[in-house]
Amino acid sequence: MHGFRQAVLLLRNVSANLITCRKLTGQALNRTCLYDFHVSRGAKVVPFAGWEMPVQYQTSITEEHLQVRNSVGIFDVSHMLQTHVTGKDRVEYMESLVVGDIRGLKENTGTLTVFTNDKGGICDDLIVSNTSDGFLYVVSNAGCIDSDWALMSSTAEKFQKNGKDVQIGRNTNALIAVQGPRMKEIVQPVVNFDLSSLPFMSTHVGEVCGVHNCRITRCGYTGEDGISIPSVAVVDILEVLLSSQKASVKMIGLGARDSLRLEAGLCLYGSDIDETTTPVEASLTWLIGKPRRTRADFPGAKIILEQIASKPSRRRVGFISTGPPARSGADIYDESGSKLIGKVTSGCPSPSLKKNVAMGYVSTDSAKNGTKVKFEIRKKLFDAEVTKMPFVPTGYYFTK
Repeated sequence: MHGFRQAVLLLRNVSANLITCRKLTGQALNRTCLYDFHVSRGAKVVPFAGWEMPVQYQTSITEEHLQVRNSVGIFDVSHMLQTHVTGKDRVEYMESLVVGDIRGLKENTGTLTVFTNDKGGICDDLIVSNTSDGFLYVVSNAGCIDSDWALMSSTAEKFQKNGKDVQIGRNTNALIAVQGPRMKEIVQPVVNFDLSSLPFMSTHVGEVCGVHNCRITRCGYTGEDGISIPSVAVVDILEVLLSSQKASVKMIGLGARDSLRLEAGLCLYGSDIDETTTPVEASLTWLIGKPRRTRADFPGAKIILEQIASKPSRRRVGFISTGPPARSGADIYDESGSKLIGKVTSGCPSPSLKKNVAMGYVSTDSAKNGTKVKFEIRKKLFDAEVTKMPFVPTGYYFTK
């Protein structure tokens, strides 16, 4: 949720009277409000985190990947959990759950952070934005909706019982991500403010395609940018964006989203990070700013701060490899192939580099860039090398 060559806008309508995403009952999978739109465009729909989501459209995953890297792609991410946190004690509440310095966020800026447990394990990664409208806007993963909501709800109840002023509410509006190096070319003509004034991880309420009160947040999960949109108007907005003559724009599925985020060195919750990994092990120590380290008041602080001081036994690193692409669970050996030193957590052929890329955990003494290792794939060993992430140049937009 680190590098950008593009710009993604998160557009969220803050007005009432919206058509919200549909949640199916019983054993059926959930569908976002764009399900019919995806099907009408020839999407291949697959189960994902309890939802029916497009994995690709009528082109290959590689073509969709390169579409985003070279021009603009649009993703439906309405399956993600969107939460509003209100009340005068909302910052104290949020900081009781995450490692990030929420107190230090300026108005209309956000940060990537993680929920942690008492053992320092990561319960989910999320983005928290401090809006000027009196609430924190929180976006977290679809696969963790139930656990995230349970955690936030139970913590809110504890705060309320102690006389604290905090409330949480779910936002069921549609959410789309518009990503690519030419994002600004297609979005600028349909918004009523200058996108150049909106740097990475900042948020603004404006007009999009004539729709008022849309929250635009500059962030994303591909090395590009992102948008959350009012579901009552989401199809109309998509039609306008997809018909742009300024640049090539296409809908993109989850398949390319995964390879894009891997090239950008971004973690997938449940694969690269989970409750058994700490932020330090996951090479996410940068999420914990000096104020939080000083106060040491986040869940698992003792364990996490000890790891920062003394180094953990393992670290998440990137790899370039030969042979077949490594997949999650592949064993990693030292250069001699005799000592098991870790496991791959994500891997794929990189459409941008035309090489195999992967990330995984290895013992700390093997985590230095340039270290030669071996991947075991189908009972054969293949050469790999620890490599700096992200694998491709990023283009997050910052103002001077």
